[in-house]
Amino acid sequence: MTDKRRIAILGSTGSIGTQALDVVKSHPDCFEVEVLSAQNNAELLIKQAAEFRPNVVVIGNEALYDTVFAALDQLGIKVYSGANSLAQVVQMDSIDLVLTALVGYAGLLPTINAIKARKPIALANKETLVVAGEIVTQLAEQHGVNIYPVDSEHSAIFQCLVGEFHNPIEKIILTASGGPFRGKDRKFLETVTKAQALKHPNWDMGAKITIDSASLMNKGLEVIEARWLFNLKVEQIEVVVHPQSIIHSLVQFEDGSIKAQLGLPDMRIPIQFAMGFPERLRSDFPRFNFMDYPSLTFEKPDMDTFRNLGLAFEALKKQGNMACILNAANEIVVAEFLKDKVGFLQMSDIVAECMATVPFIDHPTYEDYVATDALTRVKAIELSK
Repeated sequence: MTDKRRIAILGSTGSIGTQALDVVKSHPDCFEVEVLSAQNNAELLIKQAAEFRPNVVVIGNEALYDTVFAALDQLGIKVYSGANSLAQVVQMDSIDLVLTALVGYAGLLPTINAIKARKPIALANKETLVVAGEIVTQLAEQHGVNIYPVDSEHSAIFQCLVGEFHNPIEKIILTASGGPFRGKDRKFLETVTKAQALKHPNWDMGAKITIDSASLMNKGLEVIEARWLFNLKVEQIEVVVHPQSIIHSLVQFEDGSIKAQLGLPDMRIPIQFAMGFPERLRSDFPRFNFMDYPSLTFEKPDMDTFRNLGLAFEALKKQGNMACILNAANEIVVAEFLKDKVGFLQMSDIVAECMATVPFIDHPTYEDYVATDALTRVKAIELSK
């Protein structure tokens, strides 16, 4: 890489954001940090800013502005606060790449604004495409903006497609670990706790995505994201459970050949690939050894027990604002589950009820998505009581 790539990391204090900064630290000749943002973790944001010296920092929680400003103003770092500031900052001329690592719906508007400003996107916020995939992909095409996937599964598909973009895809196969409750029945799931659900067998992730993984909603969201990232039909997307999390996903082409991307479960690999594309940068990450994994196994996902995956396929088939309803309801029920206010199986019940009752819009505008998200959250909170 000849010139340093100036990166805006939205959500720098989360799991993806902190690992992205590890990548920056490993490749100081390739990357520099232009923008850092966080919602509530002012302490870590200040620490990161002091180390990486970005031009701008945004703290989402406006009540924390004074704390962050007092710590960073003397370093010559500009400090802003609030969602509107973040949506504006991503349009700065000095940014070469926007890494969207925000959690949930909050990633949508900054990503849209960055695309309008013709900034390439490294997308770790799957909800952006789940909620408004049609609008986001149309905008990206209109403005000539590349979206590089950061999710390990979508990065795997993307890596399999490099050099194959002219060859039609027959189908893609997304792999799922199955989470901590793989093989369990509904009776077992009736009494599981958040502590059990937060113990993922292979990946170290934030609380929201870990719960989504346990309920298979994460895989459902990835199915919807894949449809938009790779311009696929519903019937071209398959999910298989692969407990070892070594094969991150596969592509089958029209001649029947299948390509797969393999590696140890380490999010720094797809993060670095997206940030450095089209170059593969060197790393000292641990290497995969076949002798450590003599048996790689595969199972059919249990969509009767884990309803969320089926609900996601249903939302994708219905299109319109249905995936927006699915996502908003899920964000609420996961938050309520983490507060011990709803049960594990009840989360799917509430999502399904919201999908059945929140008004469906066939061809939603951006404003429709905003209204649908707000309405669904109110409904999901009511159902959680």
